[in-house]
Amino acid sequence: MKRIPLTLTATLLTSTTGALAVPAADLTVNGLITPVACTPTFSNNGVVDYGPISRQELNVDKRTQLRDESLDLNISCTAPARFALLMHDNRDGSAITDSHIFYGLKYDRSGNRIGLYSLNFDPASTRVDALPQVYRTDSTTGGLAWSTSRSDPISIGAKSYLGFTDAAGSSAGPVAIQNLSSRVRIVTVIAPTSTLDLSNDATLDGSATLEVIYL
Repeated sequence: MKRIPLTLTATLLTSTTGALAVPAADLTVNGLITPVACTPTFSNNGVVDYGPISRQELNVDKRTQLRDESLDLNISCTAPARFALLMHDNRDGSAITDSHIFYGLKYDRSGNRIGLYSLNFDPASTRVDALPQVYRTDSTTGGLAWSTSRSDPISIGAKSYLGFTDAAGSSAGPVAIQNLSSRVRIVTVIAPTSTLDLSNDATLDGSATLEVIYL
């Protein structure tokens, strides 16, 4: 498996012997050594920086969605391989909404959750090898079963695999891919300022890791 980091930054202004038989338990160790290696990379080193944000730009009693940002994601494999993507939140527990598709931005100086962000994949903005069209499919069972493939956008989650196929309406799972390029959209939301301690600067400190899972 390969992993790449994504960062958001900004500032708000046993053996037994003997004569008797003993109970035993078998241990089986499974795994897969694959000759294929897939390397994922984000543009801009995976950094999204919103820069200084004035509190006057934020809503007092409701959440504020910042401007959408985007990064280019490229995955290159030494040979065609079946794989899926999975996100890991390095700021787990700090998102203002408890959902596996939202990732946290840490806390202000008083321990309040600052906000959340999501990473959104759009098949229409994705190129895979020489395929004329790409569809997305996801699995909440660790790859045992896959959803029916579709062309609408989806947020990359922390508890579901995201895979890619060339067939619409298929539940066969991802196809083998050697090169993939996609523009992913980052949507960031800040909590109402009435719930934050802005007596000093509050820093958006989101960090997540995108993992390539070989299937």
